[in-house]
Amino acid sequence: MSEQHDKNVMLYFLAGVGLGALVGAAAGLLLAPKSGAETREDLAHKFDELKHKVTEWAKHRKEGKVAIGSASSDEAGA
Repeated sequence: MSEQHDKNVMLYFLAGVGLGALVGAAAGLLLAPKSGAETREDLAHKFDELKHKVTEWAKHRKEGKVAIGSASSDEAGA
């Protein structure tokens, strides 16, 4: 198979994992035995975290740097 096809498969897989994580987190928050105010506060906090991570990922992607979570040689002290 082509390299482009392999990249597309990985992208779709990661998108599915991310979507599954979001759905699972939302279900966990909505079904947790908390008051509505606490749940809304938790959801707002998680949304802000996600927004920050996506912004950082997009910035790194635009700059052509490595993905978040992996270390480049200069970050690893090499």
